[in-house]
Formats: sequence, C-alpha cells, structure tokens
Amino acid sequence: MQVTSIGHAGFRIETEAGSILCDPWVNPAYFASWFPFPDNSGLDWDTLGDCDYLYVSHLHKDHFDPALLRAHVNKDATVLLPDYPVPDLRRELEALGFHTFFETTDSVKHRVSGPKGDLDVMIIALRAPADGPIGDSGLVVSDGTTTAFNMNDARPIDLDVLVSEFGHIDVHMLQYSGAIWYPMVYDMPARAKEAFGVQKRQRQMDRCRQYIAQVGASWVVPSAGPPCFLDPELRDLNDDHGDPANIFPDQMVFLDQMKSHGHNGGLLMVPGSTADFTGSELNSLTHPIDDPESVFTTGKADYIEAYAQRQAPVLAAEKASWAPAEGEPLLEPLRALFEPIMLASDQICDGIGYPVELRIGPETVVIDFPKRAVREAIPDEKFRYGFAIAPELVRTVVRDNEPDWVNTIFLSTRFQAWRVGGYNEYLYTFFKCLTDERIAYADGWFAEAHDDSASTTLAGWEIQRRCPHLKADLSKFGVIEGNTLTCNLHGWQWNLESGRCLTAKGHPLRTARL
Repeated sequence: MQVTSIGHAGFRIETEAGSILCDPWVNPAYFASWFPFPDNSGLDWDTLGDCDYLYVSHLHKDHFDPALLRAHVNKDATVLLPDYPVPDLRRELEALGFHTFFETTDSVKHRVSGPKGDLDVMIIALRAPADGPIGDSGLVVSDGTTTAFNMNDARPIDLDVLVSEFGHIDVHMLQYSGAIWYPMVYDMPARAKEAFGVQKRQRQMDRCRQYIAQVGASWVVPSAGPPCFLDPELRDLNDDHGDPANIFPDQMVFLDQMKSHGHNGGLLMVPGSTADFTGSELNSLTHPIDDPESVFTTGKADYIEAYAQRQAPVLAAEKASWAPAEGEPLLEPLRALFEPIMLASDQICDGIGYPVELRIGPETVVIDFPKRAVREAIPDEKFRYGFAIAPELVRTVVRDNEPDWVNTIFLSTRFQAWRVGGYNEYLYTFFKCLTDERIAYADGWFAEAHDDSASTTLAGWEIQRRCPHLKADLSKFGVIEGNTLTCNLHGWQWNLESGRCLTAKGHPLRTARL
C-alpha cells in the first residue's frame, strides 16, 4: 500500500485494487481565512484526481472543496459514502457530477469490488449535532496486507470495532492541532485568554495521544492541520512566534511530543510525501523537498511570508466575492431566516434559554430564543451571549442561503464573541442547522434520552461510563484531578461532588464517592 500526502487531511491511498482519494483541499476556506499548510497548490491535481474511489469525510470546507472536486476529480470515481442521517453530503457531490455511490453502514466492514480487485473498507460515521456540519467520519481501508485508518479530524467514541474487524492497524492518520475559534475571538482578559489557550493546546494533543494508544498502529501520521492564516489581519494566529497559548501547533511540535512520551513511530509527511507499506513494514518514505523539517522549524515564518505573497491574488479575489457591507437593514432577512427554524426547535431554543445579541456593523439584531423571535434590542438590554460580525460576512451567508454559519463565519475567526457563563452547545448547534431537515434531526437528537446506566470507576469515584456530552467512554477519556473530571474528547469538565457540568449549561453527571 502506498500512501501519499496531498495536504492537510488529504491522502491518496494506492492499492492493487484501486486508488482512493481522501479529502482533497486546496482552495482557501472559511471566508479565505484558512489555507492548507504546507502549501499544496503546486501538486498535479489532475493526476491525483484520476482515482478509482473518492472519500470525503464530511462537509467542512477544509475537507470538502467543491471547486477542486469539480475541476480535477474523476466524476466516474465511486464515492465511499458515510452513513449520515441527513443526505447533504451526497446531494453536494451529486451536484458536482458524481454519480456512483457505495453507501456504507456506520462501523460495518464492507467488501468493495471493482474492476481492479477487492478492498475491505469501513467508515465510522459520527452523527451527533456537534460532529462537523451534521456528521464527521473516519475511513479504514485494507488491501489484505496493509490496513490504514484515516481518522482525519473525527472523534470516535468507540474504537474496539477496529480490532474486531481488522486486527492490527498498520498506519494511523489523525488530527492533533486546533480547528476552532476558541479562545482567540472571545472578549476576555489577556491573561485568561492565554491560560485557556495553553490549556487547549495541550488537551488537544493529549486527546490525540490517547487515540494513538487506543488504536495501537505501528505508524502514525499527524494530519488534518494546522491551517495557515495568510490574511495580514489573521497572521498572528499562526504558530510561528513561540506563543505557548497558540492552539495551532504543527506536525513537528506533535512529533516531538510523541517522542517525549516514548512513541517513535511518527512520520512527517508534507504535500507530495509518499510512504510505501507492506503490512507494518515501512519500505520507504520520500519527500518532494530535501529538508521538509525546515518548513516547520527555523524557516517557518519566512515560509509563511512567501506563501502569503504567492496567494495574495487568491485572497483578494475571495474578498471581492463577498457581498457589499452596505445595504438594507438585516433585521427582516434574519427574521425570515431564523424564526421558522426557532419554531421547529424547542429542545435547542430552550437549551439556549436567553436572547442572543448580534452586532452587525452599526446594526444590532436580537435573536430571542425564549420567545422564538428576531427583534431589535431594547434600550439598556443585557445579554449573556453575543457576537460582533462584519456586515459583509452576514450579507454573504444570507445571499448564498448558507445553512451553516459555523462552517463559514465562525471557523473564519473573523468575528468577536462574549459570554457570561459557560459554553452553550445548543447555540452553536442552532447556527449549523439552518434548514428544516437539519434542525429537525438535531432537535430530535437532543430530545432522545441518553443511556447513563453503565458505570466505571476512576480515582476513587464511581461515575457513569458515558460522557453526558457526546457519550464518550469515560473509562478511556476521563481524567480526574482533585474533584474535577475532564473528558479529554472535547475538554468538558464536571464537579464530582455535585455532578454539575462546569463547561456548559445542563449535562449533569452521575457520580458517587467510593
């Protein structure tokens, strides 16, 4: 099996039974905030796109690049389709001209037969509202000799099925770096923001190491990040100036962390790097440049500066495509967009529980979730949650009928936020579910009772085994320090004495001291 990095979370996997193109991404994403790092624009995308199979893990724009797929990828390729409750991914791919789909069942091993032979594949589909834009996934592929697990930025809660269906995993590709806007966009004291950043940087790498330990692969390829920020307004978000609070560490940072914890099976792959495997044996690893480590070490800031200069016309063209900042007031368009969604989402609106302020340039719009209404602000009104967003961004998503502000505005980091109290998962779920189909699924998901009957024991406490957030196995992801339990899957915390969630409203944990 030959695995070639094509940048970020993207790989081309070559087997005797055919080639699989995974998550190809080259065009800037999220209002041109994110670019692949290192630069992959010089790859031969026509050759890479001449594949037998296509796997797009989910609809985040650093995994789903419609312009690239339309221009360069073989439309006769068989799409390995994750088992998602809402068919948005299939619809998007059909609109691009793909017409042959192999529909998988979540966490079931399938034999895919093609003209070149057979492959065993499994797609682990995550279907909670917090997973990507209504879905995220990881791909397992085996040619009978070598097994690869491309987990990209999915966060599976149970990986026992890997061993039961495939045995030993030879190579494991997974996310280790940040892919979020927290804490950078929040209005908070600088010292608090730094402390939260340091904490998040380490937790996301700890989570990755926990996955590596669970999977137990011979070789590990850190992938799916970090993004590169080339806009001068966002350049400080790059981890190239020794900031311990930066949440976007690069591949070399994580490989060094792996080594410091006794794992020497990490592989650095840059766009164009190719690794050849026979089972767990690494036959060769070749790179397109002589010293790939230099991109991440001594020459990183200079590399990013040169990259920004090359991509300046692309960034300018993206900005020119945005809607004008000036225009008619946004109150009525946002009322028409949000009110029908609120009326169809009792669980989510009640979970948010308070009005939310949107400052859009000179205009303020209030999303009053308790009253299911969009309105003007009341004089001296106070808010527990609010956003300041440039009007051109809001006008663009409204113009484009964008169903997901999380996958556009928020991941761009081109906004500011403030809150009183903890993170509100319901609020961000609302903003990624701006269609009837999505909101119906998400509201129903929250309405279902989650099983908390099973228990586990940690550090002198008996606690429910499944995390109240997204049902991660706390016997694997739970860490106790003092009277605080942290689930390292997403960093949520609970007070063990009371069972109260310290991260967000609701989500109590069943606990008992032994």
